[in-house]
Amino acid sequence: MARRFDLGLDVGTQGTKALLLEVERGRVVARASSAYGLIEGLPAGAAEQHPDTWARAIAACVRQVFAAAGAAPEELAGIGVSGQQHGCVVLDERGAVLRPAKLWCDTSTAAEARELSQRWVRAVPTGFTASKLLWLARHEPDVFARVRRVLLPHEWVNFRLTGRATAEPGDASGTGWFDVHARRYDLRALASIDPRLTECLPELIDGDSLAGELTSDGARWLGLDAAAAGACVSAGGGDNMLSAIGSGAVEPGPAVLSLGTSATVFAYSAQPCVDPLGLIAPFCDSTGGWLPLLCVMNATGVLEEVRAAFGASFQELTQAAAEAPPGCAGVSFVPFLVGERVPDLPNASGALLGLRPGGLRAGNVFRAALEGVAFNLASGVERLRAMGVRIDSLRAVGGGSRNELWRRILASVLEAPLEVLVEPESAALGAALQANWARRRAAGETLRLAELVEPWIAREGAPVAPDEALARRYRELRPQWHAQLGRLFPQSS
Repeated sequence: MARRFDLGLDVGTQGTKALLLEVERGRVVARASSAYGLIEGLPAGAAEQHPDTWARAIAACVRQVFAAAGAAPEELAGIGVSGQQHGCVVLDERGAVLRPAKLWCDTSTAAEARELSQRWVRAVPTGFTASKLLWLARHEPDVFARVRRVLLPHEWVNFRLTGRATAEPGDASGTGWFDVHARRYDLRALASIDPRLTECLPELIDGDSLAGELTSDGARWLGLDAAAAGACVSAGGGDNMLSAIGSGAVEPGPAVLSLGTSATVFAYSAQPCVDPLGLIAPFCDSTGGWLPLLCVMNATGVLEEVRAAFGASFQELTQAAAEAPPGCAGVSFVPFLVGERVPDLPNASGALLGLRPGGLRAGNVFRAALEGVAFNLASGVERLRAMGVRIDSLRAVGGGSRNELWRRILASVLEAPLEVLVEPESAALGAALQANWARRRAAGETLRLAELVEPWIAREGAPVAPDEALARRYRELRPQWHAQLGRLFPQSS
């Protein structure tokens, strides 16, 4: 049988990942990654990357996986692209990038987000794309006047691959100018920023559709020769939407807990879930359903700050934290180092509280960081459940899921069994599986996504069950933590 490969790309904040799959034989044949960071020296709150950074990383990853697999360009059948959500890529009339993209974690647009929330009479989180356009119109009017196309990160990559500008409901539902009930653009809202913006949006297609075919220019960009041209490029989606596919959250029941720079909890829903306060994002998914999602901005970055402060390894800190008692002898950590989205405190800072003589020990502080992030996540998970989102279990992905102590803490705080998936790159896996699904459907094959995905959901050992004694202790500690949060930030209460 001739070999046919599907390529999954995940263009993230800290780097790009690539997986090359031979789906029919059920195996990952190669993987690669390329790291990068944010642009340095920007004003407080600004977080930006230039799309050229993503382009270099993508090309490097594709070269690596094709070399590792010994794959020929003509064996590439499909490409799926996952991208960090909410980033704002603006192009001129020639399709050239006008400025670096403002990212999901950019809080410099908080004032614009508040203004749009009042204008549109619905919550527009600071991280969403809409506030970035209003900010651009106010702060860089010369650049704004030249904007002819507005794309999200994964849409820009697809544009480079196919020459066609497309969007799909999942990623588009994180812009602020999208009607999640009707699954279409809210052009009236967007026009209130500037009427001409309604002509700058990409064509909206379904999540199971193809964005187009790889062009010769796109193949050269990837470092492949013209023999790769013609490969199918799927609609792609935001990283959370594609992670849901790669984690098997395409039907009610399992929720995904992604522990990276930010942390997210999301689950499939057959109907839209709209939070009147805007704390739970009312996303569509990239399969035809919805994906209500909790996002907190502070997760593994908090752990890295503690590691750097004490000059110890994560292994050493975890061992010390395991010896500290739940509640860390009174030490608590409010982990809002880069502001926070839930609760809505974009200008907040972190705090270490309850210090007594002997309390400033590495184990206490590290465990307090683990617990602080978990307590904040728990409030959002409670809100998801109150909105009717079914959460039977949690499937943990991302770098933070490797920490065994944190897994025990999270299972007990969130009071749900926690599974760790063998494949850590769930978004890249989901992108490749979406590409396979979309190209086979385009060829006329009837294929349920759940059937395609399930064989790829391998678990690492047995689920971590909540510890009853630990869960009981955390039920006592959480109100104390929230009381401290309320005293620091009264507006969060």
